[in-house]
Amino acid sequence: MATPDFIRTLRASAGRQLLWLPGVTAIVFDDEGRVLLGRRSDTRRWSVIGGIPEPGEQPAACAVREVFEETAVHCVAERVVLVQALDPITYANGDVCQYMDITFRCRAVGGEARVNDDESLEVGWFTVDALPDLNDFGLFRIKQAMSEAPTWFDPTSVG
Repeated sequence: MATPDFIRTLRASAGRQLLWLPGVTAIVFDDEGRVLLGRRSDTRRWSVIGGIPEPGEQPAACAVREVFEETAVHCVAERVVLVQALDPITYANGDVCQYMDITFRCRAVGGEARVNDDESLEVGWFTVDALPDLNDFGLFRIKQAMSEAPTWFDPTSVG
């Protein structure tokens, strides 16, 4: 994931200490019920699509932007699926961040899925019964996005 310029500016004075940041995740479905995933260039693993809003950017607009930037798919955000404070992450360079993730269920409305930036090695549509190896973060969000019923987050349900 490329570091946004505003975070580089913060890091210039904050150093490597913990930064509390917003984050968004987009669970994108097509008309066939398949979910859009990207294989990340940093971890080489398949993942749901996500990113960091720019200052002043609305979370849903960020989700739509990130999906297009990473996959060339146009989508609309339909609803909030989950809001969750994630565990702190220490990156390889020593920077520490903790994200407040807002996950959106999104619907694809155009574009052809393809690698559209340097953050992804591959992108593709997957049926939910034939997903590639995903971490618990992605699997949980896909499951939540598929449900129409209101749900409450149980922090013991994901690792």
